Amino acid sequence: MKLILDGASGQFTPGVTVKEVVKTLWPDSASQVLACFMAGDVLELGSPVDTPGELTSINYLHEEGRRIYERSLRFVLLLAMRRLYPKLILRNEHSVGQGVYMEIDNHRLTAADVSALEGHMRDIIQEDLPFILERWSKQDAIAYFRDRGDLDKANLLSYRPFDHFNMYSCGGLLEYFYGAMLPSTGYTQVFALQHHAPGLVLLLPDRADQSRPAPFISLPKQMAIFAQSNYWCKVLNTSTAAGLNDLVAQNQLRDFIRVNEALHNQSLSDIAQDVIKRQARVIFISGPSSSGKTTFANRLSIQLRVSGLSPRLISLDDFYRNRDELPLEEDGMPDLEALDALDVPLFRECVTSLLNGQETAMPRFDFRDQRRKPEPVMMQVTALQPLIIEGIHALNPALHGGFDPQLVCKIYISQLTTLNLDYHNRIRTTDARLLRRIVRDYQFRATPPERTLIMWDSVRRGEEKWVFPYQEQADIMFNSALHYELPILKTISYNILQQVPKNSVHYVKCSRILKILNYFLPVSPEVFNEIPPLSILREFIGGNTLYMKDTTSQLMADWPEDLV
Repeated sequence: MKLILDGASGQFTPGVTVKEVVKTLWPDSASQVLACFMAGDVLELGSPVDTPGELTSINYLHEEGRRIYERSLRFVLLLAMRRLYPKLILRNEHSVGQGVYMEIDNHRLTAADVSALEGHMRDIIQEDLPFILERWSKQDAIAYFRDRGDLDKANLLSYRPFDHFNMYSCGGLLEYFYGAMLPSTGYTQVFALQHHAPGLVLLLPDRADQSRPAPFISLPKQMAIFAQSNYWCKVLNTSTAAGLNDLVAQNQLRDFIRVNEALHNQSLSDIAQDVIKRQARVIFISGPSSSGKTTFANRLSIQLRVSGLSPRLISLDDFYRNRDELPLEEDGMPDLEALDALDVPLFRECVTSLLNGQETAMPRFDFRDQRRKPEPVMMQVTALQPLIIEGIHALNPALHGGFDPQLVCKIYISQLTTLNLDYHNRIRTTDARLLRRIVRDYQFRATPPERTLIMWDSVRRGEEKWVFPYQEQADIMFNSALHYELPILKTISYNILQQVPKNSVHYVKCSRILKILNYFLPVSPEVFNEIPPLSILREFIGGNTLYMKDTTSQLMADWPEDLV
């Protein structure tokens, strides 16, 4: 049979492994290939290929490749934990830089503990133990994990809508990971452990130089906001998907929503008081895509009005250059994420004029024509009218640098979920934001999900370059995650995601989200009534009374019975 890999072709016997195909067609770069795409599926290196077709290699620079490597390396760490500390439970918490922060239940790790774990991991990697794929029934797996004391995993699997799934064994340890793995521990040579009390950071290969571990980057403000989110999980008594499903099954989600929203309200009120104490005249709000920046800016404005101020909202989108003036990406398409897509000199001129009390001509951008409107809007503010400026570049010093720092307050907002599938399988914040964006784009921008997936890589590159490097410069951070949102988003999005064809090169992103959503129960339509009209989630699902048309009722009418 004929197989094509990255343009090179050859004849192979059915049953040939992906690894053998790679070595045959691309021997010089075979060591860099971690898996392959074929017909919408991710094939592990040890997977047999039985039909002719075209394969695309996956390396570490590909998002899926990094996930495969991380997944396999986490298994090595779990095996080292089992050998060194068999009675302790390791929990994956969240990403930090190019690594993953982890903690152990009821145990504070020392630097010596972390060093010992790293040594055991390197021994396991040297042994080159195979990751053996096994097919298990759901009942057998649940019984196994319950007997082992992993109740979080047993409870999670009880909600899974499939009877069989893949388990992996390695060195006498059985684990479940929702995704492909490498063939053996020997493939995970590059890593490091960094002590970060009370836990550790598992550092992955540096994307700029995969021969060495990524450097540890201290992000104290981000870590603090994640710690706050973990605290909220404890307050809400729900830190895993199974716990959230229990609330849905027991008809307790509505009360859960109320507490979630109350925590957001409390945080917003505290932020408003902080802004007032700073006597800020200009409030810059930045964050990655689908963080809820617009709703947050409006709600902060309301909170400030309660204290007697009259804020004026300014969107950086109005300072976009005309489409024919935009910088271009390598593919020749306009780079909407670049700082130069904004008329920065005009922005600084307008803000300076407003702070000086002058009447100022403010631009307005027409997204339909992709051009600035010919007639500006005049604006003038007083000392009691702080400017609230939101956009992805708002924390860039090119915008706020040079203004009196005593008049400036910088706020970073992101969806930083700490709700995980179980202790060993985390839900990435980028996946949660992508799901938000798919739902919003489909409803309010008439954008099919595949189009959103196509744009996502460019959006992510823009975030890495223009947003994340400045997050630690923020004076205040706000976590827009709502711990109840995934069942809500599943109920709306599950059928929408089915529109992405399996032969799409972007299907793997869709598949990852669907795998996550398969672990959550959908909710009944009446639960949506509990979500307040000013909730950040309303920016994505509809019904936000600030600025959006309510489409939720129509969506609910379109839902199939098996999802409601």
